[in-house]
Amino acid sequence: MPLIAMTREMGSLGKDVAARLSEQTGKQVVHHEIIGQLANKLRLRKSHVIRFLEGKAGIWERLTTDKTSLSIYTADETFQLVESGQVAVIRGWGAAHLLRPVSHVVCLRVCAPLELRVKRMMERINTDDRGFVENEIKLSEEAHGAITRRHFGLNWHDPENYDLVLNTERLTIDECVEEITNLLDDPAFQETPESMRIFGNLALQAHVRAALRQDPRTTKMIISIDADEGRITLSGILEPDLDAKDAVEVAVKVPKVTDVINQLRSTAGRSPYHIG
Repeated sequence: MPLIAMTREMGSLGKDVAARLSEQTGKQVVHHEIIGQLANKLRLRKSHVIRFLEGKAGIWERLTTDKTSLSIYTADETFQLVESGQVAVIRGWGAAHLLRPVSHVVCLRVCAPLELRVKRMMERINTDDRGFVENEIKLSEEAHGAITRRHFGLNWHDPENYDLVLNTERLTIDECVEEITNLLDDPAFQETPESMRIFGNLALQAHVRAALRQDPRTTKMIISIDADEGRITLSGILEPDLDAKDAVEVAVKVPKVTDVINQLRSTAGRSPYHIG
C-alpha cells in the first residue's frame, strides 16, 4: 500500500485529514512519536528538541543542538517507522522530501491562507490574542523552512516538491481525503520491485549513517554512503586520527548489510580496508 508523507502546517487542518486517513486505512499517523528517540540519541530533553524544531529555542539551546545529528537520526527513525508496516501517514519531519525518490510514497501538502489558519488556531486554543497566534505560526514555519533548506536544498512552499497540494480554504476534510484516496488507488503510486529497491537502499543508507554517528569512534567522520541491495560503499577522506577500519566495523553490524566496500582515504595515507 502507498505511504502518505505530508507537511505539518498549523491551522491547515492537515491533522484532521491525517486522522481521517488513519481511520480508513486502520494504520497509525506518525507525528510526535519520533521526538523521544531523537532526544535519547542526542542526549537532550524532549522539551529541548521540541523547542528547537518549533523555532523557539534560546541561544543556549541552539548552540547545544547538533543540527547534523538531528537530521541523521530523524531520517533513521523515519525509515524505521515506515519499515514497521504500521504507518499510513507521516506528518512533518521532512518526510515528504526525504521519501520523495520513492514512487509509492504520496508526497502531500495540506495548506490554507495565513489569515484563515490564524483564525482557526485562535478558535482551537480559545484565545483572542491574534498577535500571539500569528507569531507562533511564523516561528514554526521559519524553523521548518530553515531545516528543509539546510538538509534538502529546497523551498518547502514550492508546489513542484509535492504530488498533491490541497487548500482547505476551498476543500473540506472529506474532499481532501477523497482526492488523496484517488491517488492511493492510482497504479503510478503502487509498490513495485523497483520502488521497494529504492526505498530499501535509502533506508539502509540512513541506518548506516546513524550507526556511524552514534559510535564514538566514527561520530566525527564525514563519509559518503552508497547502498545497493545490502552492499554498502563508504567513501571520503578521513582526518589522521580516524581509522577507516572502525567505519567498516560499525557499518557491517547494521542489520541487512551484507557487504561493506571501503573507498575511504586517510590524510595519513592508510590503505583501504574491506569486509565482505
